[in-house]
Formats: sequence, C-alpha cells, structure tokens
Amino acid sequence: MTLPPLPDNAVRLGVAVDDWRAAIRASGDALVAAGATLDAYTDRMIQVIDEFGSYIVIAPGLALAHARPGADILSDALSVVTLAEPVSFGHPHNDPVRVILGLAVTTPDSHVTSVASLANVFNDSAAIPALADAQSIDEVRSVLGIAVDPAA
Repeated sequence: MTLPPLPDNAVRLGVAVDDWRAAIRASGDALVAAGATLDAYTDRMIQVIDEFGSYIVIAPGLALAHARPGADILSDALSVVTLAEPVSFGHPHNDPVRVILGLAVTTPDSHVTSVASLANVFNDSAAIPALADAQSIDEVRSVLGIAVDPAA
C-alpha cells in the first residue's frame, strides 16, 4: 500500500496556532497550496469535527483531518503540519495534538487504502514523536516511509 503524494508545499513545520480550528485550517491551507484541494475542502474538514467530534484524533498527539471525497478535491494528497505548541481537540485520551495529517482523496477506495497505509506507519510508536520533532521535509518523508528524491 502507498500513501497519497506529499508535495513539498504540503509540509508545514513548527506552525503556531491558537486552537484546533486553526490547526485544521493550516492543514487544509497546505493541501490548497499543493493544488490538491479548494478552500471549501478545508471548511468541510472543520465541519466534520463540528458534527462528529474529535474522533479524528486517532492516536496520542496525532489528528487525521479529512472529509468525504467531493468536487473540492482536485487530486489525492497528504499534508503534514507540526505545531509549535500542542492544541486540544477535546479528545478524552489523545489530546493534546502536535501533528495534523491532512488527507484528501478522490474516491472512497483510495480513502480506505490511505488510512490503512497510515495505520502501518503509526504502528511504530516512535513515528508520532519523530514527526512532531521533524526539522525538514526529508525527515517527514522518512518517518512516513515516502521515498526521498535524491535529485531534490
């Protein structure tokens, strides 16, 4: 299984935010900057949390921001945002969050495949702290098991 593309401009490290909404907005803005989504997708990611709660906080310190496939997703992509200071999403066990993964996929099948691939990454308990402390895009890619382009 493979993860969706992670363009350079979809990685934001050490971002300062005031709350979970701003954290999700940063994740969505990274997907927009990568050309994968429109701003409306970011709004839908926030609506998912408003409607269903903090279930997107899937592990201690890690949130998986996403919404259903829709016309506001232009291509499959992943974004990674690390926070300068953790924020609370209201999850009873996994708050506070330092890493937000933004997932945009065009089909339900690619959603299932992407989530399964991410689950494999985070079976390693060192993955979340390593992402939270990453200082470069190459470090982020290494943690996620995404090949680093030697020509870059």
